[in-house]
Amino acid sequence: MVTGAARGIGAATAIRLASDGFSVAVIDLDEPSCARTVAAIQDSGGNAVGIGADVTDASTVRAAVEAVANKLGAPTGLVNNAGIVRDSLLFKMEESDWDAVISVHLRGAFLMSKAVQPHMFDAGWGRIVNISSTSALGNRGQANYAAAKAGLQGLTKSLAIELGVFGVTVNCVAPGFIDTEMTRSTAARIGKTFETYSDELVASIPVGRPGKPKDVAAAVSFFLRDEASFVSGQVLYVGGGPFT
Repeated sequence: MVTGAARGIGAATAIRLASDGFSVAVIDLDEPSCARTVAAIQDSGGNAVGIGADVTDASTVRAAVEAVANKLGAPTGLVNNAGIVRDSLLFKMEESDWDAVISVHLRGAFLMSKAVQPHMFDAGWGRIVNISSTSALGNRGQANYAAAKAGLQGLTKSLAIELGVFGVTVNCVAPGFIDTEMTRSTAARIGKTFETYSDELVASIPVGRPGKPKDVAAAVSFFLRDEASFVSGQVLYVGGGPFT
């Protein structure tokens, strides 16, 4: 199951996992938005279904997980990628902006993880990968987003401790600047062309380029493998340079 998989990092991750041999549930807010990712997987010979679900709603999440179990089998792999941005400086940030971002990122990951847990326990095997961000280390105008992404890292480490004895690993991938629809909309919102915005950020990236969704997908792919069974509770920064 990959949440927020209609586009961007989520779509690239779903497509990569399908190429790895997984049957993939493409989860996003409404089912029609999942169609493009599902089609890309099926056109390449993979197996995928699209399911609409609001990850902030517990009953909807439970229904989505059961739908996946019925259509594809027990969901023993989960990528918590669903996210939104509501950027603003603290004195301008509305309470609704704070609540929405925390809810989608953090509550969503909690609800999804809780709902898949019984299936992983029954299988004696499970993989949960949470998508954090380098913004977890702090970023101007993103107090809500940074707090949510830092919270995901804490959730990751706590669940790794709780679930390891049941054969479940929990890890975190934290992307840096990735060329997605979301980052392009951020550039437009602050009145810059994406090229200008990208050049400014790339100037501080040691490898000298923005990341691509497939870069993040490759990191997620590693954590889903059997070979990663002794790696849990880790945060892997995918940002073109060192982060601490």
